[in-house]
Amino acid sequence: MKTEFELVSHLKKNFGFDTFKGSQEEVINNVLNGNDTFVLMPTGGGKSLCYQLPAMMLEGTAIIISPLIALMKNQVDAMRNFGEDDGVAHFMNSSLSKSATLKVKEDVIEGRTKLLYVAPESLTKESNIEFLKNIKISFYAVDEAHCISEWGHDFRPEYRKIRPIVEEIGKAPIIALTATATPKVQHDIQKNLGMLDANVYKSSFNRSNLYYEVRPKVDATKEIIKFIRKNEGKSGIIYCLSRKKVEELAETLQVNGINAVPYHAGMDSATRSGNQDKFLMEDIDVVVATIAFGMGIDKPDVRFVIHYDIPKSLEGYYQETGRAGRDGGEGHCLTFYSYKDIQKLEKFMQGKPIAEQEIGKQLLLETVSYAESALCRRTVLLHYFGETHTEENCGSCDNCLHPKKEFQGEEYVVKALNVVKAVKERFKADHLVNILTGESNSSIKSYKHDELDIFGCGKDKDQHFWNMVFRRALINMFIEKDIEQYGVIKIKKEGHNFLKKPTPFMLTDDHDFDESDTDAPKSGGTAAVDTVLLKMLKELRKKISKIKKTPPYVIFQDPSLEDMAIQYPITIEEMSHIQGVGAGKAKRFGKEFIELIAKHVEENDIERAQDMVVKSIADKSKFKVYIIQSVDRKMDLEDIADAKGMEFEDLLKEMDAIVYSGTKLNIDYYIDEVIDEDRQEEVMEYFNEAETDDIDEALEELGEEDYSEEDIRLMRIKFHTENGL
Repeated sequence: MKTEFELVSHLKKNFGFDTFKGSQEEVINNVLNGNDTFVLMPTGGGKSLCYQLPAMMLEGTAIIISPLIALMKNQVDAMRNFGEDDGVAHFMNSSLSKSATLKVKEDVIEGRTKLLYVAPESLTKESNIEFLKNIKISFYAVDEAHCISEWGHDFRPEYRKIRPIVEEIGKAPIIALTATATPKVQHDIQKNLGMLDANVYKSSFNRSNLYYEVRPKVDATKEIIKFIRKNEGKSGIIYCLSRKKVEELAETLQVNGINAVPYHAGMDSATRSGNQDKFLMEDIDVVVATIAFGMGIDKPDVRFVIHYDIPKSLEGYYQETGRAGRDGGEGHCLTFYSYKDIQKLEKFMQGKPIAEQEIGKQLLLETVSYAESALCRRTVLLHYFGETHTEENCGSCDNCLHPKKEFQGEEYVVKALNVVKAVKERFKADHLVNILTGESNSSIKSYKHDELDIFGCGKDKDQHFWNMVFRRALINMFIEKDIEQYGVIKIKKEGHNFLKKPTPFMLTDDHDFDESDTDAPKSGGTAAVDTVLLKMLKELRKKISKIKKTPPYVIFQDPSLEDMAIQYPITIEEMSHIQGVGAGKAKRFGKEFIELIAKHVEENDIERAQDMVVKSIADKSKFKVYIIQSVDRKMDLEDIADAKGMEFEDLLKEMDAIVYSGTKLNIDYYIDEVIDEDRQEEVMEYFNEAETDDIDEALEELGEEDYSEEDIRLMRIKFHTENGL
C-alpha cells in the first residue's frame, strides 16, 4: 500500500493536483494492490483518475474498455496534454487507419503506452486478442459499466462478453466504474464480470452545486428561449427524445438569435462530429440533442441541462443532468413534464419482449414519481440510488424553495402498510393503490383482492394521492422495493414498528402541474478574481485551442484560469503550482500564459502575494479561493463554515483577511437576511466617520444591547468591500 505522501507526489507530478477527491485515494490503493474494484462515483466526481493514476504507476499497459469513440478520443487527448509523451495513451478502434494501428501497437510493445482504450467490439477481434495476449497488462478498467445491465439506462449486449474475452487474453485485476447504478444494477454488473468479491467504493450521489427543477410542459419552447436569454453566453445542453424535435427546436432557437446546433445519430458523421466540436471549442453555446450526445463529452463548464422531454429512467436523468457543473460551478437542471409524454413512451414499448416491457414500465414509474413528487428532489433522487439524504430542505430545488402545505397523514400511512401486509408483500405499488381506491380490474379479480375487508378503504382519495403515500413510506424507510423482483413492496422493520405504534407523520400533496414555480437561486461564476486578466486568459486559451485543434478546457480548465487570475504566476515553476496544472501541463502550455500575466502585472503595477513572501497567504490561498467562490455563489455563510469544519467566528476572521488584502467580498445577500436596513445604515455611517475599525470601540459606541460582535464584524466586511480597503 502506497503512503498518502507517495500517492500525492504522483498525483501532483502527473496531473497537477494537490489532493484527492472523496474516495479516490482508497480506490487507487486498492487497484495498486491488485484487487478487483467496483467504483460507483457520480459524474464530476473524478472516476477517470481512479484508473489513470494507477496505470501511470504500475508496470505494463492498462486496458480501458470504453463504449464510445468520442469518449476515448477525449480521454486520450487529455492524458497526452498532462505530459510530454504522446505515446502515453492510445485508443484502438475502427476509426484508425492501418498505419495508425501499427503505430499504436509499436508504442504498446515498446512500453511507452500506459493506457490503451478499446471498445468492447474491438476487443472481440481475433487479431486484437492475439496482440493483447503478448503484452504485460496491468489491469482492465470497464468504464460506463452500467452498460452491462439490462436494468441500466444504456444496456449494450456486447458489454456482456467482456469477462470471457478477459479470460482468453489473460487474467488481471478488473476495475468497473459507473456514475449511475441502483443496487440491482450494481449486483448485475459485478455478477456478469465475475467480481462479486470486489472491494466496493460508493461515493455520494449528491451534487450540491446542481439546482433541480420540473415545470409543466406548457409553451416549453417559449420558456426555453426565455431561460437561455437569461443565461446568455453560458454553455447548455437540451435533450429531446426524437430526432425530429431536435431539428425543429434547434432551428427555432437559431431563428430567435440563439447560437445553437442539433445533434443526433441520424445525421451524417461529419456534421455530427462538426457540431460536437463547435460546442467543445465554444464556437456555439447550446446543443439540442438526443441522448446519443453526452456520454463522451467531458466538458466541465456546462451551466444548464434542459430536458424538453422527460427521460425514460431516473438513471438516464441523473446521468444527463450530471453533465452540468462538472467543475463544481453552477448547474441548472430544468425538466419539462407532461404525463402525455409518459404515455407516448409506453406506446413505444409495445411489440418488445414482455420482460423488456416490464423493465421499461417500472423505470418509467420511477420517473413519474420523481417528476410529480412535492418532496425535496434531491432526497427522492438520492433515495433511488440507495442513499439517505437527511436535510429537510436542500435549498437547491424547486420543491424546497417553494414547499407545498403539509398535513397530518399517519392514518393514510397505516392504511397503505396494512394493504401491503394483507397481500403478503407480493405485489407492486400500482396493484396496492388499486386495492386502496377500490379499482376492480382483471388483476385484482384474479387474486380475489376485491373480496378483502380492506378493499376500497381509501376510496375517498385518488390514485395520485396514494402513490404519494407509498413514495413517502419508501423515503422514510417503512417499505422497500425488492431487488430481485423489481417493484414488489416489502415492509421493513421500521414499517412494522410504525404499524404497532403510529406516530405523527406529515404528508404533502404532489404536484398537479397546473402552475409553475420558476424561481431558482441566482448564481454565477467567480467574480472575486482579476476579471480583466481572466477574460484575457480565456481569449488566449481559445486562440491556442483553435491552433492545436483541441477543446479549450483540455488546455486549462476554468478553475485553473481563475487561480491564475488570483495568484498571477509569472514563471513555469509558479505555474506548476496552480490548481489542476502540474509540471507537464506547465511546460506544454504555460509559456504564453505566463508572458501574458507578467505583462499584465507590470502594466498595472500589481503587487503579487508571491513577491511579498507572506507564506501564510500562499499556504491558505486555496482555502481563501474557496471562500471567495462560495460567497460569489451566494452560499449561506454558516454552510461555508460547516463545509470546512470551522467556527463561524473563524470564518469571519478569514473574510476580514481577504477584504484587507484588497479582494471584494459582497455578502449583502447574507447581511440583508440578518440585519435590517436602518441598522445597516447606522453601522456604515459609524465606520465612515470613525478613526479606527476596531470592533470593541464600535460596540461601545453603537451599544452592545443593540448589536452583537457578529453584526459589527459582518458590517465591517461590507464596509471594506465597498470602500476598497
